[in-house]
Amino acid sequence: MKPLIFISNDDGYQAAGINFLIDTLRPIADLIVVAPDCGRSGASTSITPALPLRYHLVRQEEGLTVYSCTGSPTDCVKLGLECLLPADRKPDLVIGGINHGDNSSVNAHYSGTMGVVHEGAMQGYPAVAFSLCDMRPDADFTPLAPYLIDITLKAIAMGMPAFTCLNVNFPLCKRFEGVRICRMAKARWVEEVAKREHPYGAPYCWLVGYRECCEPEAEDTDDWALSHGYVAVTPTTLDNTAYALMEVLQGAF
Repeated sequence: MKPLIFISNDDGYQAAGINFLIDTLRPIADLIVVAPDCGRSGASTSITPALPLRYHLVRQEEGLTVYSCTGSPTDCVKLGLECLLPADRKPDLVIGGINHGDNSSVNAHYSGTMGVVHEGAMQGYPAVAFSLCDMRPDADFTPLAPYLIDITLKAIAMGMPAFTCLNVNFPLCKRFEGVRICRMAKARWVEEVAKREHPYGAPYCWLVGYRECCEPEAEDTDDWALSHGYVAVTPTTLDNTAYALMEVLQGAF
């Protein structure tokens, strides 16, 4: 029997990235897809507690079932894992993506794609997020195919420690230099708010800005790997505890 993979994203079920992922993985796995009905970029791990969640069967074929959902990426995972799986099967892996855009460094905190795998990991499943550093709707995902299969099969075979997942980012290249295991680069977004004036006088703002790396020379980060043509694989933990600070606080309190 093929492994069962659960897939969601934050660009919506019609996005090119998730459909390329589906086409790539169908030969090696049975797939259940529950994805937002439209783009939910930046949704992180948000949920929708005050509105009903609606879902719709979009596609059903042998080895593939696709649903759209009105909720966030995390809602899609909760709904899918609890209500839409076959009664006799649990997923061998949860995948988020393929995201249109970079989810390395601090972008991972905002990412709905990462929200998918954070929820999967919280529910006890191995989980991997895939992102390509190209936000265009017609991005070319072709160079990713062999890496998607290889990383997926390895993630299923090795499993992962509880409350961990993998954040995999691909640079915008026709050919990759290889794969590097990296840590998250320290960075921040700056000059984020662009102020505008509405023609009728009401002010409004756009969130824009750019990401500023705080350690551009460090060669062990995801930012460095991507800027040098490598696929960046960042092991990620859901435990946000600052253990070094605990020791300081023990002395202070």
